[in-house]
Amino acid sequence: MVVYAGADPVTGRRSYLREKVDGTDKAAYRQAEKVLNKLLTKVNEQRAPSSSATLSYAIDEWLRTTELEDSTRNAYVGYIERVIKPTLGDMAVNKIGVRELENLYATLRRCRARCDGKPFIEKHNAEGEHDCVESQCEPHGCRPMAASTVRQIHSIISGILGAAVRWDWISSNPAKTAQRPRQKPPEPDPPSAADAARLVEAAFEISEDWGTLVWLVMTTGMRRAEVAGLRWSRVDLDAEIIEIRRTYVQSKGKGKEKDTKTHQMRRLALDSETVALLRAHKRWRADELAKVGVELTDDMFVFMSARTTDPTKLYSPDAISRRYKKMAARLKPPIKTHIHALRHFSATELLTAGIDLRTVAGRLGHGGGGATTLRVYAAWVAASDRKAAEVLGSRMPKRRL
Repeated sequence: MVVYAGADPVTGRRSYLREKVDGTDKAAYRQAEKVLNKLLTKVNEQRAPSSSATLSYAIDEWLRTTELEDSTRNAYVGYIERVIKPTLGDMAVNKIGVRELENLYATLRRCRARCDGKPFIEKHNAEGEHDCVESQCEPHGCRPMAASTVRQIHSIISGILGAAVRWDWISSNPAKTAQRPRQKPPEPDPPSAADAARLVEAAFEISEDWGTLVWLVMTTGMRRAEVAGLRWSRVDLDAEIIEIRRTYVQSKGKGKEKDTKTHQMRRLALDSETVALLRAHKRWRADELAKVGVELTDDMFVFMSARTTDPTKLYSPDAISRRYKKMAARLKPPIKTHIHALRHFSATELLTAGIDLRTVAGRLGHGGGGATTLRVYAAWVAASDRKAAEVLGSRMPKRRL
């Protein structure tokens, strides 16, 4: 049974729906009538796959029409060029189903190079024609792709196929049904209180401005991009408040300011010690700039690059991470951590102290009314809940048993 479904919106070719009906008797004839009516209904309701455009074409159209942050776009293009186009790019979008997607995910979880399981030489270290030997050439060893990376690839494919549905190229998005790797539960590993004290002490030994930066991240839980993009105009030392409105991000060596991660402004109350440190830091920065004939203004960044007095040269997020990592590694004993762990420290200390979940989520800039905070810090929330139960129980009148 063949029914004309119109012209392909991409290729312009005539499109048909087909379904086979076996037999020549009356029962087969009645079945054919039912199939014909079903196909005609699909055409009329425009639910039939209407395009044979390849996934590569759909990807290019999706990238052209979708609004993405530069850093996000660059990351997506990397996954697309390395994985998605080489594996599924030549397939028509109306031929990609759940099985094709799940096969891809399973292959990537087994080997990121998508090998066929047969041994081969992955890297030749000798030039010209030669007989490969182990000392010269590296045999391939399967390395599974991380589940989080496969989930990211799934998200990209789902976005592309979702657009194809909106464009009436396909009738449904198979990525919504396909099983993706399970998400690994978050495992925050904040430094202990003793290690946190060592880190702060080491930071101030390096310089007062670096110590102030590390202190501020530790006490507020700010993201590195947020502290990098912080300007004096957003620091109200009299009201003891910081406003987080913008962040500073880098992509391919170029930096720019953008909205916060959740596209929301938030205000953070500061303790008196932090306010005193920021006042001292502001005076020191003003003195340093005055030495080169520059006046400190509210539009300047709070933290500037350690290698310059140019007020436009801020501390980039990557530079902050590198300096922090080197500092932590030089401690004896060394602390294997990254600066994001200070954000975990701030969150877990607040929860352990009994601060309510919504307040902690607000200080961290988590969306979802605390759902993200609860998911990431579930163990500390449970400990805080236990502490609350004990406090309440100790205040209840005692009963004789």
